[in-house]
Amino acid sequence: MNPLNLPAGALCVLIGPPGSGKSTLAARYPDTWRLCLDFYRGLATDSEADQSATPVAAEIQALLLDARLSRGLNTLVDSTNVLPHIRAGLIARARYWQRPIAAVLFDVPLATAEQQNARRSRVVPRHVVRELHQMLPTVDQLRAEGFGTVHLASEIPATADAPR
Repeated sequence: MNPLNLPAGALCVLIGPPGSGKSTLAARYPDTWRLCLDFYRGLATDSEADQSATPVAAEIQALLLDARLSRGLNTLVDSTNVLPHIRAGLIARARYWQRPIAAVLFDVPLATAEQQNARRSRVVPRHVVRELHQMLPTVDQLRAEGFGTVHLASEIPATADAPR
């Protein structure tokens, strides 16, 4: 299943605050497509919440990103990605490997992200969710940054299918 109709070899960057549905969307794709800083922090420290492991997690993600893009494999980056310099680095990697790049902007209301975050097993502090929600770029900003395709999460059909 490919609800976003990603072209072969594409990099798709998920952009949104905690609780916005990024991992839920990523679960609709094969596990091998997903790169996730939380997961790599967990591997390094036994805690996905341990922010001190972010530099190591980012190195792991960069290695896997290059490995996948160099082989023309579709890749989803499942992290908040709200900071422009983070997105710029991802765009640069996709351009280096001459791969198409897409973004999914999780345009969910703040109240929805807060409610969904509160139901997660690892709850992110409310002030962090609010801060990251305020940092969300617009579709026009994402296009100006270099994303070839920008999807709004609110326009992606929901489904119960989740390949594993």
